[in-house]
Amino acid sequence: MRAVIQRVSRASVTVDGETVGAIETGFLILLGVFGNDDEAESARLAAKIAKLRIFRSDKKPIDAAVTDVDGSALVVSQFTLCADTRKGNRPSFVRAAEPKRAEELYETFCDDLRGHGVPVQTGRFGAMMDVELVNDGPVTILL
Repeated sequence: MRAVIQRVSRASVTVDGETVGAIETGFLILLGVFGNDDEAESARLAAKIAKLRIFRSDKKPIDAAVTDVDGSALVVSQFTLCADTRKGNRPSFVRAAEPKRAEELYETFCDDLRGHGVPVQTGRFGAMMDVELVNDGPVTILL
């Protein structure tokens, strides 16, 4: 799995003019699922993200976890994170998981994150989505 985590002051996902997920303070997580990923990888990544200390605390500018700031997560599936661009100019997506399996692991990841006490909103798997965010910092982490 590959995740791009952006610390946001707000973020939302719109599909066909309808807002399907929105958060205030927290993470916008763009999640790519590879064909060799499994439930153990989902659990590991969710635990890492839930404990990731990249929010401001009273003591330091980067020292608090999302749960410490009563934040939440907006998780958006993004198979393009699995792109292979080593050859030519057109990305290859052969390493991405098949859609059915990717959706299962996407849902598993969201549930795993919820299990760590992080409220989760989602985009709509497989849909053309408009993602809007205000990156706080900016802080962006690639896992």
